[in-house]
Amino acid sequence: MRIVVMGVTSTGKSLMGRMLADALGGTFIDGDDLHPKSNVAKMARGEPLNDMDRAPWLDLVGQRLAQGQGTVVVASSALKRIYRDRIRKHAGSVIFVHLTGPREVIAERMKAREGHFMPVSLLDSQLATLEGFVPGEIAVEVDITRPPARILGDILNRLRALG
Repeated sequence: MRIVVMGVTSTGKSLMGRMLADALGGTFIDGDDLHPKSNVAKMARGEPLNDMDRAPWLDLVGQRLAQGQGTVVVASSALKRIYRDRIRKHAGSVIFVHLTGPREVIAERMKAREGHFMPVSLLDSQLATLEGFVPGEIAVEVDITRPPARILGDILNRLRALG
């Protein structure tokens, strides 16, 4: 099983990705660790990434999914359909778990984070970039305003429902 836990910054992708991988007996990969240094530096300066910046990173996300054995869970923003298509180009069938919530909740989480390269100023550009799912994409959306254990339970129930 190939799963991408996705969403804008500070929705809990890394936390929920780790929890999901543990629950499924799989491997977790944090997509933030796959960004080239130039992307991290650009975001740290408060500059949003463009499609060209993201392309090699998305290729690497898809490749790492494809190379994994058993269940592999990757945390990755995957905000646009073309980004998700690029990941699928390398990894084949992928289930996307979209963590979503109100802007105010996400902004508060961003402010509370310490030592992360993503400034609060980039939240609006990420929300503007985010594209909904289209028919044919295998995806579930999960509300982040609950405790992590409840979010994980919801994800697992929705994955079971997919078959």
